[in-house]
Amino acid sequence: MITTLVSIGNSKGIRIPKVLLNESGLSKEVELKVKKGEIRITTIPKKTKLVESTTLLSEKALAGDWNKPEEDKAWASLQ
Repeated sequence: MITTLVSIGNSKGIRIPKVLLNESGLSKEVELKVKKGEIRITTIPKKTKLVESTTLLSEKALAGDWNKPEEDKAWASLQ
């Protein structure tokens, strides 16, 4: 399929027909990979999404472990 670049503000873009999007299986978030003479649009590997959510879960778990009244009491006795 041949298409043209269109202006979008200070950028350029293309319109991708719904039929091609459905066939490709692309989701809302995609990754752009650039090589000389081409731009490739790919889905984001599931590992990337898991790392982000795992990090957030870890931060929440740590916040629960660190924000305890007994911790404050222990630190207060050392000051």
